[in-house]
Amino acid sequence: MSVSPANHTVTQDALAVLDSRYKVETPEGIDLQLRPAGVVPRAMAFIIDLLIRGGVMLVAGIVLALLGDFGQGLLLILFFLLNWWYMVLFEVFNQGRSPGKQALGLRVVHDDGTPVGWGASLIRNLLRFVDMLPVGYALGILSSLLHPGFKRLGDLAAGTLVVYRDEPPTRPQIPEVSPLRAPFALSQDEQRAILGFAERQAGLSSGRRAEIAGILAPALEVHADLAEAELNGIARGLLGQA
Repeated sequence: MSVSPANHTVTQDALAVLDSRYKVETPEGIDLQLRPAGVVPRAMAFIIDLLIRGGVMLVAGIVLALLGDFGQGLLLILFFLLNWWYMVLFEVFNQGRSPGKQALGLRVVHDDGTPVGWGASLIRNLLRFVDMLPVGYALGILSSLLHPGFKRLGDLAAGTLVVYRDEPPTRPQIPEVSPLRAPFALSQDEQRAILGFAERQAGLSSGRRAEIAGILAPALEVHADLAEAELNGIARGLLGQA
């Protein structure tokens, strides 16, 4: 099916709109692809943090009630600290993650992708009272929905962004077999293909693995039943693992 230039343009424009990644360039010239978090995961993270703070206040209220007026004074101080410093301390000392954000895989960063600092964290959290207006975080939700990076007003003022925290990539494991040398010189593409087979075979059925390996059995000079083990050994040998 052919695609006309006009349709191709429309498709590219649609993909650009659907792609919500936030691209920043570091001073070293490295492009970073950040994934801004939308309203729903941020709201869920906030609810988790709210429940945690509420639980702390409930327990503290029961205990401090035994101290009379002095306990009530301490409870007010605790309420102030939890209300205004809970988010700031976690964001600064826990890589931009409050417990709620950590549970949802989110973190706060500066617009350039660097870790959030005291000034930015204070600004974004002090301006929550503006985002809450007139009721139920209405301004904050509206701002998030209208901004391509899902920023509420506090984020706009502080120059911050709430993004998904990417997990460090892990290399797939290959079967534990003795390393082998290939019976012939392998090109770079052939090495990649053998490593790819060894790394991805856990997601293949035994029949499919045998079928793929059997195709290479003549080149490997082994019986088809032994081709899979041979490929795994060559893959481990390519990685230099004993």
